[in-house]
Amino acid sequence: MPRFHGQSNHAPVDIVNQLQKQYVDYLSSLFHEGVLDDQFTQLQKLQDESNPDFTVEVATLFFVDSDKLINNMAAALERSPVDFKQVDADVHQLKGSSSRCLICLQQVKNECAVLKDKLQNLFRMEQQIVGAGGSVPLMD
Repeated sequence: MPRFHGQSNHAPVDIVNQLQKQYVDYLSSLFHEGVLDDQFTQLQKLQDESNPDFTVEVATLFFVDSDKLINNMAAALERSPVDFKQVDADVHQLKGSSSRCLICLQQVKNECAVLKDKLQNLFRMEQQIVGAGGSVPLMD
């Protein structure tokens, strides 16, 4: 049975139940796809009434930091000669040529963008549930 956080009273119960079901289904699909893992569940468990936006805030910081890291790696790989010391500070091991690294970097950028879109959708669903007077279900 899902647990809930962030409850208010605004909408009929059937609307809240529908929003909660959509949220649980979407969240389950993110776990099934491997987009989210147990770390996200642990992060949600740290959220409480005193800080209801904790998960959103941490994810936002992650995206800001990720964007900076990705941009730093891209800049280091585009320099001639390639600044491998800079890249090594951000990546533990490089394989192949710098062009292959750029391909990998683009894949990381794309995956980060997909994750960002999916989490933003998840957070919008949370806001809808709370706005409708419900509680956001937590995965056990």
